[in-house]
Amino acid sequence: MAKYKSKHGYEGLLIVIEGTDGSGKSTQISKLKRWIEDQSYGAMVSEWKTSKFIADAINDAKDRNLLNATTFSLLYAADFADRLEQVIIPALKAGFVVILDRYIYTAYARDVVRGHNIEWLKNLYDYAPEPDMVFYLDVPVEILLKRIIGTTGLDYWESGRDIGLSSDFYKSFQIYQGKCLEEYHKMIEEYGFIALDGTLTEKEIHKKIISQVKNILEV
Repeated sequence: MAKYKSKHGYEGLLIVIEGTDGSGKSTQISKLKRWIEDQSYGAMVSEWKTSKFIADAINDAKDRNLLNATTFSLLYAADFADRLEQVIIPALKAGFVVILDRYIYTAYARDVVRGHNIEWLKNLYDYAPEPDMVFYLDVPVEILLKRIIGTTGLDYWESGRDIGLSSDFYKSFQIYQGKCLEEYHKMIEEYGFIALDGTLTEKEIHKKIISQVKNILEV
């Protein structure tokens, strides 16, 4: 890592895996963390909505259906801010490779679909460090729908039911996720995402990720 100058100025590296639910992020993050550790680097993972102080409040508000578009956005921003201060930056300062399951781009996609202005969102997250590498797992809505139904089942919020897209659960999921994908696609060029075909096999995707990560790790 010594030869690579990070984009954020900290000693460690910040690698983001982005994509919607069902895109295969968790599997690839687990594989990447294990591979990085096998190269004798310290690695840690931080997931979206895991702040010790905020996550429970978000879950409670969701369960009680108390969130409008603005409180939804601000609570997730608070979760991110807390994780950044308490977990992410300390790990970067210590020289770890920090792998993030979703980053501010998830907020951009979801919150724009819920009606917020992108410039307002960029200002809300303007303190976020620039990642050294961002992978985006691109999966068509039809395949996402099959994967979600076959695993966790359709979620009220991940289907956009809170913004009244459709009274039909499946249709609402298709519309909401389709709009989120449109927002992600807009960000690919602007933020330099490394877009990967999420319909490839786990092994194929892992190989593509590793081939890129080798460029910023001395291996």
